[in-house]
Amino acid sequence: MTFEPQHLGKTSNQPVDEVDLIPWSGGRIAVRLDCAELTSLCPVTGHPDFATLEIDYVPDQHLVETKSMKLYLWRYRDRPTFNEVLVDEIAGDLHRQIAPHWLRVTGHFHARGGIAVTVSAERGDATLRP
Repeated sequence: MTFEPQHLGKTSNQPVDEVDLIPWSGGRIAVRLDCAELTSLCPVTGHPDFATLEIDYVPDQHLVETKSMKLYLWRYRDRPTFNEVLVDEIAGDLHRQIAPHWLRVTGHFHARGGIAVTVSAERGDATLRP
C-alpha cells in the first residue's frame, strides 16, 4: 500500500468524513493524538461546547495522518450533539476507519454551568492497550 495523501500539502476549506491512512508495518507501538480545539454545539441551547480530545491507539496496519484528523474533527464544529454521544461516535468511526488493535477516545469538555464532563470510549482488544 502506498501513501497517497488526500489532504497533506493541499489547501483545505471544508471538513472531511474520512482520515488519511499511512501504512504501518512496524512493531507494536502506542500512539496518542492530542487535539486541543474540538468544538460542537449543545443540542438543547445551541451554545458551543469546547473540549480537548485524546485519541490513543495501537495501530495494526495504519497510522492516522494528522492534517486529515484535524479536518475530520472539524465536521463536528456545527453539529448539535451531547458530549457522550460525540465521543462514542468518534471512537466508533475512527475504529472502523483505522482498524487498530485497540483505540480509546477521551473528551475533556470545559465546564459549563460549573460542571466539566470527561467521556471515554474504547474499541478493540483491551488486552493490547499500553
